This record gives sequence, C-alpha cells and structure tokens, in this order.
Amino acid sequence: MTFEAWSIFALFWVVFVTTPGPNAVNCISNGMTRGFVRSLPAVAAILTQASLFLALSAFGVTALLAASETAFSVAKLIGAGFLIYLGVRGWITATRPVVEKDVQAGSIYWRALAIAVINPKSVAGYLAAFSQFVQPNVPIDAQMWAIVPTALTLTACSYLTYTALGAGLGRAAMGAVFNVWFRRVMAVCFIVYGVLLGTSQPVRSA
Repeated sequence: MTFEAWSIFALFWVVFVTTPGPNAVNCISNGMTRGFVRSLPAVAAILTQASLFLALSAFGVTALLAASETAFSVAKLIGAGFLIYLGVRGWITATRPVVEKDVQAGSIYWRALAIAVINPKSVAGYLAAFSQFVQPNVPIDAQMWAIVPTALTLTACSYLTYTALGAGLGRAAMGAVFNVWFRRVMAVCFIVYGVLLGTSQPVRSA
C-alpha cells in the first residue's frame, strides 16, 4: 500500500470513527457516570466489534476481488453511494439529539458491544469504506497489515477521547461533541469522500 493511499485512508477513518453516534454517546455517558478507568471495558468492546467487522470486510473484499474486477468496481460504486447516504443522513439528522440505544446487557463490556454491533455504521459501512481503499493489483494481506492497525489505533483514540471528555467535562461534553454544525461538517466530509472516491481510479502500487 502506497503512502498516498494510506494517508487518504487514515484521513477517511478519522472522519469515520469521530462522527458522533451511539458509540460516542455511550462512551461519554460511561465517562460521566463511572469515570475514565472503569469505562475502559466499553472501549475494549468497541474495538472487539471493529476487529470483527474489519475481518468480515477484508474477507468480503477478497471474495469480490476473486470474483472479478467488474464485481469489485460495482461494489466500489455501491460503497461510495453508501458513504454519500451516510453523509446526507447525517446532515438531515444533525438537529436531532443522539440517544443511547436501549440495550439489555449485563456488564459494561457486553452492553457496549451490543450497542456497537447494532450501530448504523455496521458491516455495510465497513465494507463500503474498504472497497474504496483496497488496491485490486496488490495482495490483500499486504494491504491489511497497513489498514487494520491504522483503523484500530484511530478507533481506540477516538473512543478513548470521548470517554475522557465524559469523565472530565460531564454533560458539557455532550453539547460540545453533538453541536449541529460539527455534525454537519462530518456529514459533508462523508459526501465529499463518497463522490471523490467513487469517481477515482484505483491507486496503483509503486
């Protein structure tokens, strides 16, 4: 994977995991009520979900590549369309409060895992993201060595930050993170990425 391709992916993933949603609400809420350290199992649960979805996405992209280059190109366009959908949806819902999912789960870890799994940014979102950045002419395993650690590191940083905000700022963190214009900027980023990536040519290896 070229440095250029990795940089584009990393920037996209920052937007992908920092866009406020149910996971962010849960992390802030945990930080407010339990403190930072006692809330860490919830972040571990999100990373568990992310690892699972990253693996499923990688296998899905591999299957598409094995099927045909045409199938991969079609999936790439569908993925770009899904990113645009997320952006439009985010813009429309920016004025609505994001609420915690009412999930019955015993511990903080299992509750956070349940919330993460039913997050709208689910397998379809991960597959849409992966289909934009995987280079068809480069072995998939070589690319995963760059993509997966980057994705998991950025995911951890994002939700650790949300948890710390909850622990340090309390309810003021909700108002700062879920500001309408901040959410709309994130929504526009999704739309722009979807348009640009959907119309771009695959990055060639050096």
